[in-house]
Amino acid sequence: YPTWKRTLARRARESQMKRFCRAQAIQRRLEEIEVTFRELEQQGIKLEKLLREENESPADQQTQWTNQLLYLVQKKNNLMTEESDLMIAVQELKLEEQQCQLDKKLRSYMNKEDTLKTPEDEKAEQEILKQLVEVVNKRNVLIQLQEEKRLSEL
Repeated sequence: YPTWKRTLARRARESQMKRFCRAQAIQRRLEEIEVTFRELEQQGIKLEKLLREENESPADQQTQWTNQLLYLVQKKNNLMTEESDLMIAVQELKLEEQQCQLDKKLRSYMNKEDTLKTPEDEKAEQEILKQLVEVVNKRNVLIQLQEEKRLSEL
């Protein structure tokens, strides 16, 4: 088994583990965001009730409640933005995994001697290459979307 094949296999395993760890971290963060959403929602409901029911309370108390409510809305908006970014990252991970699988298949066809390839092999190789280009284009679109989002936030 040539050294370069072992190296390729090792690198593929390492990148797969990195993607897996990253996917787990994203999933944990999405769950944390969901819990935080619920907590913010409960706090917001309490503040709204206070604002509606306590009409006789001092003006500065109502101002303080209003400011707290606005802070909660801002925090929720920030979490929604982060959640959106994480969902894009999930899509990117899926495409990255798909690209890795297609690369592996394509490499197996390309390593085969041309004289041993059947017309079906050549057709399959072309189809895999076409799928690979589609995946790369989808990843490019995601990257452009992230860049546009980043620039609009600035």
